[in-house]
Amino acid sequence: MRQLITLMKQLHHRSLEQEKRQMTSDRYDFPCRSLVVLAALLLQCVCSLEGIAQPPEIAPQSLDFRRQATRRMIFDRSQHIPLASLQPSQIVGLDLMHPEVGDQTSESQHSIDGGKLRISTSDVSASSQRWVGGFNPFATYELVLNQFEGTGRIGLRFHDTKHTTFLSASIVAKDSSYQTIEWVVTNEGKVVNRQEFAWPAEVPTEGPLRLRVQMLAVGANLYLESRGRSHLIGYPDFNEYLELRSKDRIARYEFRLFSDLESNSFAQIDEVLSALTPGCGQADIRAITNQSGEPLLDQGRVWLTMTVRGRALPHPLQGVFSMNPSVFDLRFEGIIVFDMGDGLWRNELASHLFYDETAKQWRGWTTGFSALGTKSKQEEKAILAVWSDRDPRRGFSIMRARPVGLTGQHEDPHGVFDSQTGKWRLLLSEKAGKYRAGMWESDTWDRDYQRLAGPVEMDSTGTLIQRIGTSRYVFFGSADRKVYIRTYPDLKPVGELQMHLPPWNENTGTRIWPNIIPLPDGYPAPYIALMMDRQNYPGMPSRNWTYGAMYLFHANPSPSP
Repeated sequence: MRQLITLMKQLHHRSLEQEKRQMTSDRYDFPCRSLVVLAALLLQCVCSLEGIAQPPEIAPQSLDFRRQATRRMIFDRSQHIPLASLQPSQIVGLDLMHPEVGDQTSESQHSIDGGKLRISTSDVSASSQRWVGGFNPFATYELVLNQFEGTGRIGLRFHDTKHTTFLSASIVAKDSSYQTIEWVVTNEGKVVNRQEFAWPAEVPTEGPLRLRVQMLAVGANLYLESRGRSHLIGYPDFNEYLELRSKDRIARYEFRLFSDLESNSFAQIDEVLSALTPGCGQADIRAITNQSGEPLLDQGRVWLTMTVRGRALPHPLQGVFSMNPSVFDLRFEGIIVFDMGDGLWRNELASHLFYDETAKQWRGWTTGFSALGTKSKQEEKAILAVWSDRDPRRGFSIMRARPVGLTGQHEDPHGVFDSQTGKWRLLLSEKAGKYRAGMWESDTWDRDYQRLAGPVEMDSTGTLIQRIGTSRYVFFGSADRKVYIRTYPDLKPVGELQMHLPPWNENTGTRIWPNIIPLPDGYPAPYIALMMDRQNYPGMPSRNWTYGAMYLFHANPSPSP
């Protein structure tokens, strides 16, 4: 306020001086006199506001974040974003909607009865394939098997329509008893990888079974779901044999229902589908913002990027979620992949996206974890600048990407445009021995960053720049069971975040993302935080990063003295 009053006084003074000069000249312009009057009026209005109480400074360490709710999405069917399906009860013309494709041996019978698809053989063995839909290497695929009698296999196949190249996952049965889950990779007609996973004793065989293949760009997770519970069965990788991130290959592939039955056998199927899903855990939660770092509140919802977990690295995907910040109605909105111009769709993650109102473009930064999955050449993980003219918040989106030019395997970028300095500020978890918070700045959002401050001395993760009250601060999680607060932009110590029931206990990891979000008047709390825990999905091989559940916190400020 004082700066605004000073500015208006300077404008008024300059206007008076100009008026005096013109009055002593031969010519006197009426607009000059008008400017003097306007400046005086503005100065009077601004000065009248000086006595009005300004919003108090808020000490971020005085905020008390109290847990409100928690949830973990594990292939939640209410959150599916559909891609393709075979729904027997809704089929009119099976051979037209879902024709037989590829090689068939002998002839199996296909019929729809009671809303279920029945595949059967008579006195000879037979195999068949039916088209279900297109292929996406970032989607989840499911087959619901209602009943199986006899011997053979039934499953899902992902097939190159121009080559004898495919991947398949099948339930194998013998004498009406389920035996194994079989995974096969065939390249140009040659089986290059075959794995069999024993049937888990804890998975019931009565009632419908859901075979799930969670595709993860360079590998897959195989699950069996029975009675509402998902059991991890296997976790094969295939990038040694096939580069399924290739745009050309994706365009050629299709998704099929596959059966190979011995004589006098049958399988009864409830449905087959593909969908984008929120995976088995969610992490790395960050609000989508404008270029100044203010969270978007669009359609009454905050918009968030989260990592959709699958296994280790580079298996996760970049997801988008939304939530009405007055409640806890988290909604999975879509998946984003990234195009660096090399013919691949890449599964980067730990992104910060913002909408640049001036450029009318969606922009941001992400972490190039997909480099860890490239077998054909050596790549280094890097911080990438990303952009898209299309709104990437819903469905399946592709954003362009290129390195910002920072050397080092850094992570967790979060940036703002600082209008007071005219600089872009980028906060990173820098790889400096361990990961430690560091501040960088540039005249341009996507390149030429120079160090401004840091790195700090302690382990740092989920680096965040956020405004509390009238000032910006820096926040980051840490392995030492704290969320630290630092000054912006010079990273001087301020304190620690106060949390009631933090998203960890004495037996779990604590390197969480703070993700603090300020809200306007009218919400239950002026600040919320949506954080995650680090509980890995059971049964995954170590080391893996398959956490976690999401935790909602509310916080109310108390003014500093």
